[in-house]
Amino acid sequence: MKFSGTHVWAALIIAVFAHLTFVHLTPRVMMSIAIDRIGDGRVNFWRFGERVTPTSRTIVRPSPDFAYAACPYDLRDGPVLIQVAPWDQYWSLSLYADNSDNFFTLNDREARFGGEVTLVRAGSAHPEGASMVVESPSQRGIALMRRLAPRVEDFAAAAAVAREDVCASAESLRHTS
Repeated sequence: MKFSGTHVWAALIIAVFAHLTFVHLTPRVMMSIAIDRIGDGRVNFWRFGERVTPTSRTIVRPSPDFAYAACPYDLRDGPVLIQVAPWDQYWSLSLYADNSDNFFTLNDREARFGGEVTLVRAGSAHPEGASMVVESPSQRGIALMRRLAPRVEDFAAAAAVAREDVCASAESLRHTS
């Protein structure tokens, strides 16, 4: 079988197209699966994780020294308010877009007494009176909260503090207040 120059070029174009499609779609598919698994069909709420063991794998490579909480967010119905209760040890809040890009991080050095973020879709209007507005590059994503809690008693305290955290649509909070 003889290959002509046309066949080689066609094979190269198909290979490049397949590669670019794979690189573009893989993070989005993986994040969509993560959002569905963490939220179990729900969005805009915190889900506090179990203490990390060698078999824990809901979050990629979790550290046993941290207490994790995740909020799969969806901005379809407008802004989402994220409030983080104060924690006396290290903590961080990271926001991930639907392509797995980390687009925002806040930690105890920047917000010693907890934090509040109003998350909006990029390019949309910022709510009046919001203290810190962060634009998400995608409609859906994940907010990940980590609190340093290396001992069992620290983990229990982190779980108690996490009950004060908020991840909810601003619209739903308006109806409850």
